[in-house]
Amino acid sequence: MEESIRIRKASEPVKLVKLVKQIKEKYLTEEKIVELPQPVKQKITDEILGRLRVLNASANATELQDAVESWRNEKLKEAKQITHGKTVNSTIPPEEAGMLVRALESSWAELSEDIGLWIPVEIVHKEHDDKPEGEEESEKEILPGRPLPPECHGELHTDYDGAAVRWGLTHHKESAYDCCQACLDHAKHAKEGENKCNIWVYCPYETGCYSPDIYEHKHGECWLKYAEKPRLNFKNKYSDSYRNAHPNAPVIVPWVSGVVGA
Repeated sequence: MEESIRIRKASEPVKLVKLVKQIKEKYLTEEKIVELPQPVKQKITDEILGRLRVLNASANATELQDAVESWRNEKLKEAKQITHGKTVNSTIPPEEAGMLVRALESSWAELSEDIGLWIPVEIVHKEHDDKPEGEEESEKEILPGRPLPPECHGELHTDYDGAAVRWGLTHHKESAYDCCQACLDHAKHAKEGENKCNIWVYCPYETGCYSPDIYEHKHGECWLKYAEKPRLNFKNKYSDSYRNAHPNAPVIVPWVSGVVGA
């Protein structure tokens, strides 16, 4: 990721961007934005809302955009006819016609923003399936390193609670396999009366892993824990309520963990 950012920055046409910015600033200072009186804006708002209300409640964003664009084209045509001296049965006063033409034609984006008109762009997502016919679905996410043996009971995007028998901040491993193996070795060599590791929690991400404590958790952290009855801290995703209370929390739980001997 860092390399791609460096390459993108190195290939950025800085001079061109600067020149375009200067031209844009000059254009904006020279451009005359039409400021419509508030009663005219209110009339426009009411007419657009009236046009939208006749649509079906299940209308999508494209249909909403089409309805607004249809109204704008009709109103623009009507205002132009008045400015050209043509007599039409219109509710637009002649003194407003010129302003409306400029507002609906060259300043439509500014006017839309001014009256609070915003319709989200509809995005149609089509998933491209290039998997050969007959080939089974592969694992969506693969951990780096050796595959975990069955006794590790590895679970992606999972964080188990427990009392630490090895502090992860100072205990780093190359892979989830090595972390699980460290837990198995700890349980095997634990002295009598000591808690034997039965939970391992590993951070597989190069950018580190989120945790609600005060520490910065880095790639490779391997926490060895013990719990008589292991229970989950987090699984798959952090809830919306949790993320509202912890704004720095990501959507997906980054940790990988497992309960050995289960």
